[in-house]
Formats: sequence, structure tokens, C-alpha cells
Amino acid sequence: MIGDGWDGEPSVRPSEARGGAREATPERPYRVAVVTGTRAEFGLLAPVMWAVEQHPARELTVIAAGSHLIQPGVTYREVKKQFEVAAAVPMQVAGRTTRLDDAEARGGGVTRMARIFSRLTPDWVVVLGDRIEAFAAASAASVGGIAVAHLHGGDRAEGVADEAMRHAITKLAHLHLAATEESAERIRRMGEASSRVLVVGSPAADGLSAIEPMSDADAAELGDPDVVFLMHPIGRHPEEEEHAASVALEGAAEVAGARVLALEPNHDPGRNGIVRALDVFEGKSDHVQRRRHLPRARFVGLLKRLAQRRGALVGNSSAGLIEAAILGLGVVNIGARQAGRETPGNVVSTDGLTPEGVAAAMERARALDGPIEHPYGDGKAGERAARSLAATAPHGGGALRKRNVY
Repeated sequence: MIGDGWDGEPSVRPSEARGGAREATPERPYRVAVVTGTRAEFGLLAPVMWAVEQHPARELTVIAAGSHLIQPGVTYREVKKQFEVAAAVPMQVAGRTTRLDDAEARGGGVTRMARIFSRLTPDWVVVLGDRIEAFAAASAASVGGIAVAHLHGGDRAEGVADEAMRHAITKLAHLHLAATEESAERIRRMGEASSRVLVVGSPAADGLSAIEPMSDADAAELGDPDVVFLMHPIGRHPEEEEHAASVALEGAAEVAGARVLALEPNHDPGRNGIVRALDVFEGKSDHVQRRRHLPRARFVGLLKRLAQRRGALVGNSSAGLIEAAILGLGVVNIGARQAGRETPGNVVSTDGLTPEGVAAAMERARALDGPIEHPYGDGKAGERAARSLAATAPHGGGALRKRNVY
């Protein structure tokens, strides 16, 4: 699917193919397979990957899956720039974006993940969040007798099927690396053993301080935006998704008169409707510029610039509740995608979905001042995750035994 040096086969040592449990030695550290399926989740997983890569007791293996491999494969190439990719697992098909299409992709992903794990023989499989790529990897590994570590488990967020998927992954996982204490407590209340529930913080906070605000020259290439628009579908009919996106864009660009950089949504069901709204506004409004994607460093740099200049992030991305809160950027949150997630004080919700309501919410968000309290840690989640993986044996001693504690 990707014509960029990927041949569909992982790099595997023949002597280890289809092997069983491996005992770690200084010469053969435990192999940690980190599975990434989307641009956003890769940004969060990268600090964990770097920390694992640098840990003497762990060997990093990277598997790129799902949305990374949908043409034109921009985010797959980003993963390859930073890490050696041992295997790629196609799942979704471009243009097929219904919920049943996702269900079919998930089933194929489980099968392909099982084959890859049989070849790579990982000792740990690490996933993050709630998407179908993470569920496919966790399902194949857990049923296949491989230890699963889950980051950002226990969170609440409605999304498309996020609430069910995230908690299902929790019940498949053997080590829970929660972002907040509230999420950790939710995992414990699901019957998971407290000894396997650790609060590491959100890896979304890692490395933010090292990224400089976007320069004037780089911002000028993007239209020097006052606002970033990033809205993902929530599984509705594409016409409903188009309407919601159109109202939000009209409120930001036409009513509020802001210069808007609109980023394309992820590949969840309903995506086509939001893309249609972007098509319309890109053609009719001088206030709206559009990009398919910004690499994480550029995205964070732009958010920092907006935070300094009283800009805003408009949409329903989790970045509004995590990264933007850490950076002190005001956010207009639209709709129910993030419903249930811990919400810091930088987030303003609209009073009904109208252009005027969005513009009014933007005014309140841009007037926010001062540091924002948030529960997402101190920017060392990757290090803590790597230490936790090193300190937790993936074999023996009932490591793979799942039992509710109540």
C-alpha cells in the first residue's frame, strides 16, 4: 500500500521466528513491540519509544499499522524517519469509512497482528488509547499469550466507539500505565489488580518544553493563523458531520473574523463529511487555509505561538484538553467527542452549535489568562513507562493470568 520501501515483511531473526517465551539476558533483553496506528497517537507514543530504546534491559520493536498506511502514507514516513519499522500492518482501506468498514478492518488487523507477533516474538506489546489498531494488537497479543501494556487506559471520552474500545483494551491488558489518578482509579474499579495499575502521566506532556514556538516565517507559510481548527468525526452520518464542521468554521472565520488553519480529520467514520466542509470553506473564504497534517513538532510549535498571542484551538481533539492545557492555550470544544474526559480550565464549550455561539466561545477562550491546572503529569511519562516495563516480568509468576479482584 505504501511505495516507500515497505515490502510488508518485518525484519526478523530466523532463529527466533515462531519462538515461545524468551528469557531476558544482557545479550537478549526483553523485546518491546510498540504498535502505532495514527498520527496523533504516534506523537504520544514517541517519547515512550525513545525511552524504551535507551533502556538497557529492553529492545524496541516498532509496528506501524492502520491509518499510517492509508495513501498517501505521510504519517508512515514520519514514523520511519524517527524509528526503524520492523513491520507494517494494513487495516483500513482508503475511501471506506463506515463503522462496519472499521469493524472489518479491525478483524483483519487481529489476524495480521497475530502473524506479525509470531514472527517477531515480542515479550511486551504496548498500545495507547482506544482505536481499532490498538484493539487489534491487544486482542492478538492477549489471546496469543503475550503481555500487553496499555497507556491512557481508564480515560473517558465518547468518540465513535472510544469508551467501549478503551475499556475493552483494559480488560485485555496486563500492565496499566494510566495518565491520571482518576483514570487509574477507574481501572482498579474495573477489577484490575492495583499492583498492575501505575500512574505515569500522559506522554503527550513529554518534550513540550523543548519545542520552540513557531517562527514568524513558518507561521506566514500557514497564513499566520489566529486559530487552529481540528475536528474529528464521531460516527454520525457524513451530512451531520459536515453540518457541525461548517457551523464551527463559519463561527471562527466569518463571524469572529479569525485567520484559521484547518487540519484534516482522522480516518474515523464520518470523515468524508468534515472533508466536504473543508472543501467548501477553502474555496470560498480568504480566512481559511488548509493542511492535511502538521508533524507533531510543528503542531506543538504553532499551539505555543497561539498561546502567546491569545489564539485558540477549535474542534474536538484531545490535544485541546491535554497539550493545549499544558501550554496555556484557550480551546473551544465542540460536541460530545471528549465527553467524560477530565477537562482543565482552558476549555470553553459552545452554547449550542451556531456560528454565533462558536464565535462567542472563541472570545471567552482567547480571553483566558494565567497558568492552567491539569492532571497530566510532569513530562516524564515515557521514562516512567520504560522503567515500569523493565520492572515488570512479562513471563511466569501468573503475569498473563487475568482475574477480577472482586
